[in-house]
Amino acid sequence: MLWRFPAPGDLARGQTFLLPDDAFFSPDGRQVVVTQEDDFAISVIDLATDRIVYRYGHPGVPGSEPGYVHNPDDAMLMSSGDLLSADIKNCRVLVIRPPAHRPLRQLGETGVCEHQLGVSYGSPNGAFPMADGDTAITEINGDWLDVIASDGTPVSATHPPGFTYPSDTNQVRPGLFLSVDYTNPGAIETFTSNGELRWRYEPTGDAALDQPSLALPLPNGDILANDDKNDRVIVVDPRTNKIMWQYGHTHVPGSGEGFLSNPDGVDLAHPYSLDERFAATLRAP
Repeated sequence: MLWRFPAPGDLARGQTFLLPDDAFFSPDGRQVVVTQEDDFAISVIDLATDRIVYRYGHPGVPGSEPGYVHNPDDAMLMSSGDLLSADIKNCRVLVIRPPAHRPLRQLGETGVCEHQLGVSYGSPNGAFPMADGDTAITEINGDWLDVIASDGTPVSATHPPGFTYPSDTNQVRPGLFLSVDYTNPGAIETFTSNGELRWRYEPTGDAALDQPSLALPLPNGDILANDDKNDRVIVVDPRTNKIMWQYGHTHVPGSGEGFLSNPDGVDLAHPYSLDERFAATLRAP
């Protein structure tokens, strides 16, 4: 273990850090952005000072008014300083510019939770950058992957093949996407922009995935994923469909070194973080 937040003394008086969810490095690697999905807050943590330097939302209080979110997911900082986050139960994607506490703009209509490309989004649970500056948005309702251009206009909509609950779809390379099926038994798969399945990892029995929520490609072609309800993070070799590495003990939650408890997000450290991969074109729609 190289770093952990919060350590004693990291939180200001009266400050909480409950139910952290997905966490991603900023493009410069100096900050970590954490969505506290079930506590209705987005926190930006400075790695040099171990302090929360910005927070959007009101912990414990869901809402849709300026300054409020309802199950925010996968917040990321852009090179411009904008913050991009899916806001699941408000059925919208927010663009926020810290230190402001009201949205700069939003995609979708608040509370309209159905798929209408470019108009409304059915419970979006991820908004991820792409190599050409577009954004990949995953919709839970109806199982959709939407691609949105940098100016916010719709580009395409695709059904990830064979999914019950698609989660956090992101781009492996132009034309190829990676997603997970947040179910039990769960699955990890890659598919093309027209919905053609290229690879699927769906072991059964004792080896089954249990509600995996995010997978990312590694530079060597392997796939890194958090297997939430199995209390582990794994690396799968898609050439052999074998687990090459694991952190955490399957079905044994814990907080000590070598243990995890319901891990729900994963990112790579500098220089391989998701935001750094797309730093040259990173922008909010």
